[in-house]
Amino acid sequence: KTMEPDYMESIWWVMKSLWDKGLVYEGHYILPYCPRCSTVLSNHELQLGGYKDVHDPGITTRFKIVGVPEALAASSSVDLADGSSYLVAWTTTPWTLPSNLALALGPDIEYVCVVEGNERYILAESRLSSYYKKPETLVLAWRKKGSELAGLRYEPLFPYFADMAEKGAFVAVIGDHVSTEDGTGIVHTAPGFGEEDYRVLKGTGIPTVCPIDAECKFTAEVADYQGVFVKDADKPILERLKAEGKLIKREQILHAYPHCWRCEHPLIYRAVGSWFVKVPEFKRNMLVANEKIRWVPAHIKHGRFGKWLENAREWAISRNRYWGNPLPIWKCDSCSHTVCLGSRDELEKFSGVRPTDLHKHFVDKITWKCDCGGTMTRIPEVLDCWFESGAMPYAQSHYPFRNKEKFEANYPADFISESLDQTRGWFYTLTVLAAALFDSPAFQNCIVSGMVLAADGKKMSKSQRNYTDPNQIMDKFGADALRLYLMNSPVLKADDLCFTDEGVREVLKSVILPIWNAYGFFVTYANIDGVIPKEITPGEATNTLDQWILSVCERMLEQVTAGLEAYELPEAIAPMIDFIDSLNNWYIRRSRRRFWKSENDADKMEAYKTLHHLLQRLIHVAAPFMPFIAEAIYQNLKQDSEPDSIHLCAWPEYNRAFRDLALERDMDSVRHAVSMGRALRVSNDLKIRQPLAAVQIVTKVAEEKQVLARMEEILREELNVKSVLFRENEEDLVEYSIKANFRVLGKRLGKDMKEAAAKIEALPLSDIAKIVSGGFARIEVAGAEVDVDQETVEIRRNEKSGLKVLNEGTLTLALDTVITPSLLREGYVRDLIRGVQNLRKESGLEVTDRITLVLGGDVELKGALDDFREFVASETLAQEIVWMDSPSHDAVAIEAGEKTWAISLAKR
Repeated sequence: KTMEPDYMESIWWVMKSLWDKGLVYEGHYILPYCPRCSTVLSNHELQLGGYKDVHDPGITTRFKIVGVPEALAASSSVDLADGSSYLVAWTTTPWTLPSNLALALGPDIEYVCVVEGNERYILAESRLSSYYKKPETLVLAWRKKGSELAGLRYEPLFPYFADMAEKGAFVAVIGDHVSTEDGTGIVHTAPGFGEEDYRVLKGTGIPTVCPIDAECKFTAEVADYQGVFVKDADKPILERLKAEGKLIKREQILHAYPHCWRCEHPLIYRAVGSWFVKVPEFKRNMLVANEKIRWVPAHIKHGRFGKWLENAREWAISRNRYWGNPLPIWKCDSCSHTVCLGSRDELEKFSGVRPTDLHKHFVDKITWKCDCGGTMTRIPEVLDCWFESGAMPYAQSHYPFRNKEKFEANYPADFISESLDQTRGWFYTLTVLAAALFDSPAFQNCIVSGMVLAADGKKMSKSQRNYTDPNQIMDKFGADALRLYLMNSPVLKADDLCFTDEGVREVLKSVILPIWNAYGFFVTYANIDGVIPKEITPGEATNTLDQWILSVCERMLEQVTAGLEAYELPEAIAPMIDFIDSLNNWYIRRSRRRFWKSENDADKMEAYKTLHHLLQRLIHVAAPFMPFIAEAIYQNLKQDSEPDSIHLCAWPEYNRAFRDLALERDMDSVRHAVSMGRALRVSNDLKIRQPLAAVQIVTKVAEEKQVLARMEEILREELNVKSVLFRENEEDLVEYSIKANFRVLGKRLGKDMKEAAAKIEALPLSDIAKIVSGGFARIEVAGAEVDVDQETVEIRRNEKSGLKVLNEGTLTLALDTVITPSLLREGYVRDLIRGVQNLRKESGLEVTDRITLVLGGDVELKGALDDFREFVASETLAQEIVWMDSPSHDAVAIEAGEKTWAISLAKR
């Protein structure tokens, strides 16, 4: 698209618009430059390539002082210009030393003059230990601030630019960037190869020299190294400095160094001629535009992106490359008059030529006569590709030449999404050009994603093969599972994700399959009964469970919609996953018998209508996240009057009439109590199929007690207990004891703490009860009264015999763990039923198939069967149950505690 003439012409229009606003200029600047690509990189491109740790030589050299300012000469006890005094500087780029024109010192750094025999060396006092083993033994001629040493003149290390001394070069200058974290506190300064170097000498009259070519090889200006790549010159330069006695110290350092985002080659900072956009001039517009954007996650707005905008610099937009959109600027070879063209019409007007292609090898041939008689020729550079990316919103529509009204009616874009690194790439250039051209943002909403890494936290690498092929992932787990795994991961919050196959498997297991199972359950029984449910209407449901799940479903729709409208995808997915759990593990599980029964009564039809409504609602909500499973279910559930695909359907509208907030709260209370009871079973190794005598409940909230009492039947069934007992006081379930809180009371009582602890443990039960209920008791310690409350003691709850107790907030729940012989036999039978149901599935039986059930086991199991024969028959659809003292060889073993059933079955 970007190479099409229409797109390119719109880019020319952008350039002309910036030109007309006075925002484009030609200048020199220190920019990162790639020797391999032979082109500069802008500051935001620098962030794309990143930094890599590299080893470089760190060298310290001495510069002979040859001139001293009068003020310094008057205050110095030694003659620094006698040929034996040196400034000591440090650098990690030896190849820049031939271009050295100054030395920079920190204005407030304390420098010393170290006397070594007949020679003197000046460096920062705080760096002495890096160069001398015993700095405390050194002889110091004086101490002075860096500001006092400005103006010292020194002899050039190399002769190539010695004539620059006439223009003020080879002098000590003051720079705020100088530190004492490393080196000597004196910084070698080559203005052609460092941003700070260039800045500190700007305006001093000292010229900028950059004696390297497009491939970063030395030019004839540095004759001894002409044609040598700069980094390859490090070694011979070091050898020369050593031979000339100018090298003091050499070491290898490991440091982070920028690399090219295109080819990963180390970059060089160099002074280059380039065309720039004056971004700082409209930085305020960019910041205002940023305030109009919804960023997800929100911290990007004023964090990574906002701070980048606040520090926006001039944007170098020209590149010394062949392929790209040519800068539409023509310059006279005689008078240097320049003109920027914004369209093919303008080019034809000036030159009489209208090219069909705007690429370099076509337009570079087009010239015309300047008013001065010279020839107007296009400058050789092309545009930074990020300029074209930033202009995408309008260039893709060939704006303003075509589609003007359509573009202006739909700009800025509703939504974009890219990874975090684009805060300094595409997001940035979009914002720069939008603010400059339209004084607006280019987009209204942006989801910023993090990076997907391998399971070990490293970057995914084809060569290292540290990740599974995505096609294999989709073949194994499905595209929906992969999609949902990523959409509900830290990646959608601009954080990194360590991708694992197991994570995708878990989504399949906990989300995708439960949806399919719910759908399968509905279809199975609807087909058996020949039911095609009609839509259920608000207020129609009379069953409490239906009313509750319909309300929860509508709540889910409301929350998912809110999450999507806020572009918060994980927040949109979470309610859907919670609903899938409620649908399968509560509603369908508790409603199974309503579908099982043979008669088609009103309650059964209501259950069908409710479940059909829930599935329709769910797949419409799930379609953006799980498009394939949603489509597959829709194709089987849809009516002829409905759209051909779920992805052609309208988003479902929230229906407040289905909501019953009080019922939702009530069921939440019940499910919380059930969750506590099941947690007690798990922690005490009491399997759920083993019936227990009772659950005992204490709650301090009257409304909660009323709710649980109304839902008593659910509690009995879910916790598999024979009765639900409500107690008024927790003391009926536990015995309390208290102990002094030494951490709290010790600070107040000091040496009297031992006496207080003894009296607290001796408190009567009545006082302990006061403390437990939120009151206090009073004791006397060392003749003074001390109030004891929940803050000053540790309360211990000791379960009464035969009970297992759990407390969460206002609710305390206890299970009676004494298992009577009758309860034990019922537990054996429930294990049997579970085993038979599994065997039916494994045998490929339909849910309606009747069977003959053959059982075997010991005397206790036979007695259990005799007690619950009818229950077993009804639960397993067994029309005949036969007991065999000697089971057949193909009987299946079913564990029941410490006993084993032997079962076999046959279809009737």
